[in-house]
Amino acid sequence: MKRFLLLLPLLLVSSIAAQHKTTPSLLEIGDRYWMQPDVVYGSANNTPLKLDIWYPRDNPNPTPTVVYIHGGGWIFGSKEGAVYQLLPYLERGWRVVNVEYRMAGNSLAPGSVEDTRCALRWIYRNAVQWKFDTSKIILTGHSAGGHLSLITGMLPDGTPLDNRCYADAKYGDVPINVAAIVNWYGISDVNDLIQGPNLKNYAVMWMGSLPNANEVAKSVSPLTYVRAGLPPIISIHGDKDDVVPYSQATRLHDALKKTNNVERLVTIEGGGHGMFNKEQYTKGYDAIWRFLKEVKLDQ
Repeated sequence: MKRFLLLLPLLLVSSIAAQHKTTPSLLEIGDRYWMQPDVVYGSANNTPLKLDIWYPRDNPNPTPTVVYIHGGGWIFGSKEGAVYQLLPYLERGWRVVNVEYRMAGNSLAPGSVEDTRCALRWIYRNAVQWKFDTSKIILTGHSAGGHLSLITGMLPDGTPLDNRCYADAKYGDVPINVAAIVNWYGISDVNDLIQGPNLKNYAVMWMGSLPNANEVAKSVSPLTYVRAGLPPIISIHGDKDDVVPYSQATRLHDALKKTNNVERLVTIEGGGHGMFNKEQYTKGYDAIWRFLKEVKLDQ
């Protein structure tokens, strides 16, 4: 039943697409893919942590794999609610891993970062079984999911944020080499959002009453880990975003550029926080496909 409910959005999209005569590949997604729901990749605070795996039923070979992390300001959201965001990657025949993580109501920062790091390690550890091409692992997400994609892919090995992943020694033995990060209007500096003119309630809720909130916020901020040799990073951000300030994207862009990383900032003129029209979304995805082709991750 759960598999049917998760597949239903794809069927609805296919039905709408049929009325507008869109590409056959989109119409066929429901038949081309299997989905394995609620695979447990770890646990924390007596909470089983789960992910869904979407994989093409007619391709037994390893494929590029997109790891999608949903948004919601670290305080709400679900992997089930993000199914529509998987469609552009499923249409390309790629595998997709849709990750859930602990919300602030369950665990304050840095809980969600610990979770997504462990999910990434699980993906590499189980790559042979699920046919994930570990040379083509792409992290992506929207808003808080954009932040978690950035921090998960940018963290160096050996930080305390990986400690829980090492509870099973097998996790720690797996080399991680993320191929690219696609960041949709994610947060790059958490400290900027818990104090001062850019203060946001969702960020304050994620920190809660932690006595060392500034220190924790710095430890989970992608800007803290900017250095040479990072995976290619593309960011898409509206310049009228009032939830995650556009400056979060421009500061990350400038820092990555100064360290000679492969990166790109796609500015959506007049775009708010994910409130993009068809043309704006098309601009974003066209830029993503060009970028991934340039870094040898797309045909």
